[in-house]
Amino acid sequence: MSESKTETGDFTRRNGIRLGYQMPSFSHAASPRELFGSVIAQARAAEAAGFDAAFVMDHFYQLPGLGRPTDPMLEAYTALGALATATERIQLSTLVTGNTYRNPAMLAKTVTTLDVVSGGRAVLGIGAGWFELEHEGYGYEFGTFTDRFERLEEALQIIRPMLHGEHPTYAGKWYHTSNALNEPRIRDDLPIMLGGGGEKKTFGLAARFADHINIICDASELPRKLDALHQRCDEVGRDPKTLETSFLAFAFLDESGDRARALQRAYQERTDLSPTSTDRQFVGDADEVAEQIQRRVLEHGVDGVIVNMVGNGHEPGVLELAGKTLGPLVQG
Repeated sequence: MSESKTETGDFTRRNGIRLGYQMPSFSHAASPRELFGSVIAQARAAEAAGFDAAFVMDHFYQLPGLGRPTDPMLEAYTALGALATATERIQLSTLVTGNTYRNPAMLAKTVTTLDVVSGGRAVLGIGAGWFELEHEGYGYEFGTFTDRFERLEEALQIIRPMLHGEHPTYAGKWYHTSNALNEPRIRDDLPIMLGGGGEKKTFGLAARFADHINIICDASELPRKLDALHQRCDEVGRDPKTLETSFLAFAFLDESGDRARALQRAYQERTDLSPTSTDRQFVGDADEVAEQIQRRVLEHGVDGVIVNMVGNGHEPGVLELAGKTLGPLVQG
């Protein structure tokens, strides 16, 4: 068993990510040579617009609902390391790292190196992993749902101590370490963010190990999800106020509400999604989207929002508009 602490008594509220920007698609670039210039431009625009964090996905194939498996997808930590040198203030993370893709001690080293490279701006976003197609394609063991959550629980018992400067010795079913070292570090409180909507397993692990949870669900489910999250915190004796929360939203925002709705329709047609699959989407001009985010998300008690803007986030001026629209809603 681990020699390191996993108690929940050492968590403090950071208020670190109230407004985040996720880049889930790289299909808008004219060619691969031009692709990363657009990624840098979006990260810099988000930083200038007051976003707290920029996120990329940790996937190897594009996801259903966003495009085809053959669409462009960057390796997450290589991209984040490059973004660290192109930005100055914005936090950098994945939404979220698939635990099945990396040895946990190596993942702790990777995100700590990102933290050093970025001057203390890394956040470890992590989840159990779920996309079977890329597991098969890359030769990673997929296993059962139970397997993946057992692995995530073991991984967190290694990763969290390593991020805190401890040297865990751990022998589990899936992973083992022996006095695992993690140097250099520039801080002992690199935050961990879990992502998902599982009311028992994901929320239970968040209550035990995480500083932040990004809740991925339909907006109408948020009251039930928050109740379940508070229950998981109560079960381990943690004050739920010490666990920061955010919601992942698809935002179709434009100065013209009509154009925003046209972008939404184009997205649904491109991805073969039903027009009724809109409970995670927020559409319209600045006033409309602000009202929807406030009413459908923040009024339920969620601390912040992470948006992706698959329709036009890469266009000049859009992230500035998004920052002006959403920033005032989430200021602590």
